[in-house]
Amino acid sequence: MTTTLETAAVGTAAGGAPRMRALRWAAYGLLGLAVLGLPWFTYPPVAVDILCWGLFAMGLDILLGYTGLLSFGHAAFWGGSAYVAGLTAINLGGPYYVAVAVGAVFAMALAVPIGMLSVRRSGIYFAMVTLAFAQMIYFVANRWRSLTGGENGLQAVPTHFFGIDMVESQPFWFYYSALPVLVLAALAAWRIVHSPFGRVLVAIRDNPDRARALGYNVERYKVLAFVLSAGLSGVAGGLFTISHGFASLQEVAWQTSGKVVLISVLGGIGTLWGALAGSAVVVNLEDQLATSGFNGTGIILGGIFIVVVLAFRRGIFGSALALLHRLTRRWLP
Repeated sequence: MTTTLETAAVGTAAGGAPRMRALRWAAYGLLGLAVLGLPWFTYPPVAVDILCWGLFAMGLDILLGYTGLLSFGHAAFWGGSAYVAGLTAINLGGPYYVAVAVGAVFAMALAVPIGMLSVRRSGIYFAMVTLAFAQMIYFVANRWRSLTGGENGLQAVPTHFFGIDMVESQPFWFYYSALPVLVLAALAAWRIVHSPFGRVLVAIRDNPDRARALGYNVERYKVLAFVLSAGLSGVAGGLFTISHGFASLQEVAWQTSGKVVLISVLGGIGTLWGALAGSAVVVNLEDQLATSGFNGTGIILGGIFIVVVLAFRRGIFGSALALLHRLTRRWLP
């Protein structure tokens, strides 16, 4: 069966397609309102972090949920874009949109050779190869101190928006200046997975041998998915660095790759929009625990991860969709 978790959860019964379509668009509307009002309910920089990590997890979900490839090296694209965007903003100036675009292009260019070498393997071997490449990027960022700052990181990254430093003067409005970029990237991710190309990815995930027998170049599709996933991760990493004003080794560390996998699983693999739900939980929880001075963030996140994996196998978003489907079938005509 070649349906994603999202379509399986929101699948339509006979005669129920219009109703489910209306409910789906209503859910999208509520999601849009929540995104628009997010900085009113939390600290604006935290709101930006939620969307950046959410977009990062969306990029990974294209690879994990729709292509069936688990990458433990996506920090290379998030962090690589972070450094390149920061260097572009420092040396070239101009609107930070340019720096983010340059960082995303770099991430996609970096993904081409890594993807071509990695997709020759599958399963845990693919994960380990991507992790090895990410550790190489970490080593370069750590050793090339004259360019990256080494352990001190890249400091004083400007956030110029047509002459205005948005982060220093108006952190609230920076959220809304960055929102169009994040929304366009998220819509691009949605279009990718709902296109014929996305359906081929799902077919490759479910049965690569059958897809190959039908004439599809499986390796080529995997590389394209890998590059597109890296591009979305690069947009997220570039905006994250611009928002914080620095790029550090943490952005290319293996823990960052693990964190985005955690966010994807919590939100729901193969749901795409579940990435935002997982990001909201993880980023808000980290912020609250850091504010309280609690040092056991990993223990709390690990406990939540275990509960979700055992009790909500479809993740937060996927389980909510399944529950909505059951309720509407029971109570609505």
